[in-house]
Amino acid sequence: MTSTTTWDPALYLDFDDLRSRPFADLLARVGARDPRHVVDAGCGPGHLTTLLSSRWPGARVSAFDSSPAMVAAARERGIEAATADVETWVPDDDVDVIVTNAVLQWVPGHRDLLRRWVEALPDGGWIAMQVPGNFTAPSHELARDAADRFGVPLRDAATVAEPADYADDLTAAGAAAVDVWETTYLQRLTGEDPVLHWISGTALRPVRDALSDEAYATFTTDLAPRLREAYPQAADGSTWFPFRRIFAVARVETRS
Repeated sequence: MTSTTTWDPALYLDFDDLRSRPFADLLARVGARDPRHVVDAGCGPGHLTTLLSSRWPGARVSAFDSSPAMVAAARERGIEAATADVETWVPDDDVDVIVTNAVLQWVPGHRDLLRRWVEALPDGGWIAMQVPGNFTAPSHELARDAADRFGVPLRDAATVAEPADYADDLTAAGAAAVDVWETTYLQRLTGEDPVLHWISGTALRPVRDALSDEAYATFTTDLAPRLREAYPQAADGSTWFPFRRIFAVARVETRS
């Protein structure tokens, strides 16, 4: 995650079950059998890094994030975590698996970064990534419109590529067994203004950083009814929130 954004581990984990499912779906497609070293690139609070240790108990599992608060939360879970910038991080020679989940959307030029990581991996190494693909959804379009009026730019559809673009990038970098797909999760949210609550933990963090407490309260007061209209409550009081995500998994082929 980017070093310029302030992250709140507790707020991020408010939807832990729903945020965790894509990670599990991503991990299920990684075919590494006995890796030496597995890295969680952009680990957040480390709640999912523990799944890597369960999957590969014989491997060294390490993690990093640019947010000191997130790294501290990960270390409290007993994870070998360090503070590092995903844009400049380079894998060690013994890294066989790189997993990066809901991170690269924060990195301009991350397609080049993915190619560099593939080229740095040893023969038989694996890379697995997931990024949100919902930047044209009403939640994000309404948030961008509201943020624009406060002079805070938010990311748009160009933030991530399409699945075919990632497939081409990974193949060109020397990866084999390239597996790229997308899934739209129909998420059932509950509580007051649940969509606003969801994006407050992720997409709205740059707005929260840029505005004073008073201005941010005005911003959310303006945005909340728009989100309620776009995502109305069902008869049982819950709210359905479609969320598209893009996945890519690839193995590095044996180089001559």
